[in-house]
Order: sequence, then C-alpha cells, then structure tokens
Amino acid sequence: MSPLHIQQGSSKHSAYDLRDPNSEVLERHTLAVIVANEPGVLARVIGLFSGRGYNIESLTVAETDHKGHRSRITIVTVGTPQVIEQIKAQLGRIVPVHEVHDLTVEGASVERELALLKVEGKGDARIEALRLAEIFRANVVDSTLESFVFEMTGAPSKIDAFADLMRPLGLCEIARTGVAALARGGAA
Repeated sequence: MSPLHIQQGSSKHSAYDLRDPNSEVLERHTLAVIVANEPGVLARVIGLFSGRGYNIESLTVAETDHKGHRSRITIVTVGTPQVIEQIKAQLGRIVPVHEVHDLTVEGASVERELALLKVEGKGDARIEALRLAEIFRANVVDSTLESFVFEMTGAPSKIDAFADLMRPLGLCEIARTGVAALARGGAA
C-alpha cells in the first residue's frame, strides 16, 4: 500500500475533501464485494461511489457462483483511511451485498490485469516494439504490415510501464480489463 500525497489548496470538491486536515495521505485499496447476481446490483454499488464523489480506479465484475447466484465485484479505489472505512461500511449496508473484503488490509493478495495494446509503426519502431514485448512477456495476438496488437497480463504497474515505453513507438489504442484480485493462502 503506497501512500499518495494531495496537493494543498486543491479546488476539487469531492468526498476526499472531507479528510482530516492534518492527514494528507491517500491510500489505494482493492475491495472484493460478493453480491447477489441480480439486476440492478452493480448500478447500486456504482451509485454509492458516484453519489458520494468517490472515485473508482478499476472495476471488474462477473458471476463466480452459478448455483448460489453470486457475483464478485472487484473495485480499486483511492481515499484517506477514513473515506475507505466509509466506503466499506456503506457497501456493507446495501441489501444484496453478502460480503465486503478489503484485500489491501486483510493480508497478502494477488492482483492481475489483462490489456490489449495496439502499436502502429514501421522499420526500427516495429523492431523495438517486438524487443520490448519480449522483455515484458507480451504476446503478439494480431499483426499487419503497419501494426501489432499485444496481449499482456500482469500487475497494473507492469502494464503502465509497458504502455509508457510503447507510446513513442506508436501506441495508438489500449483496452484494459481492470484488476482481478484474490487473497493469497487458504480459504478464509
């Protein structure tokens, strides 16, 4: 968990501005929310965030228990410790929410994301893009005479680093799935 520092005098109006004036540290948290798989649940969860001015950095959702009709929503958000606690408490009060886990504080976890990156280029730029893709273990999933589409799975920071290196080589489009995360070790 790496703290981020807020600029003084920010004119941004959101729930983050409710922070303790003595504390300027924002924390990134990954939340796993187990919900009933029924219409409108995702909208209610997202509505909680938007209605209170909380930001969602990443959001993934899929049914994980077909027989029990449950889905797992993985949310990455940033806030002060007080804001994170408010988010968890408010999520827990939504009726179709069964469990809320803060993977950031509950112990070690694994986070991965899938990204597709389209890089257009010719000559040396193509050669360099392929060389960097090999270093980052990105797979070529489509190729034309003018472009490549790379597939990469890894921590969000690894995908960010790869994208930063591809920009000067012709990165023209990127699609990311958002973070999928699980706690390490045995079942809770």
